[in-house]
Amino acid sequence: MFKRILCAVDGAAHGARALTVAVAMAKAMAAELVLLVVDQVKFDSKGLPAEHKLGPVEAQRLLTEARDRAASAGLVHVSVASVASRDVGHAIIAFASEHAVDHIVVGTGEKRAATRLVVGSVSQTLVTDAHCSVTVAR
Repeated sequence: MFKRILCAVDGAAHGARALTVAVAMAKAMAAELVLLVVDQVKFDSKGLPAEHKLGPVEAQRLLTEARDRAASAGLVHVSVASVASRDVGHAIIAFASEHAVDHIVVGTGEKRAATRLVVGSVSQTLVTDAHCSVTVAR
């Protein structure tokens, strides 16, 4: 049984699938659901932060929408957080470690093999590097 389940949300269809799975798991186990948005920071050619993929307003909108979905499913213990990072997968892992998360739920997109080689896969990073169990929702 899990006590604290983290679900990474990003507004994409695979993130919505992950939220559905995470809500069902948290409800079945009477676990706390932690919703996390990682605002990816892109750097310019000089290595300086250039822009955030989402920004604080969009990150908050995504969290509010996800929290409302969880609440409408009957979950009471839901918390939200956002972090900014260049590496989404490792940001999720760091947050989970720092906040005593014992299970992570994440979606997976339909990246082509070449894209995965260049930019990597968040779900693959989580499965291989996380300190806790991970569910990948498809």
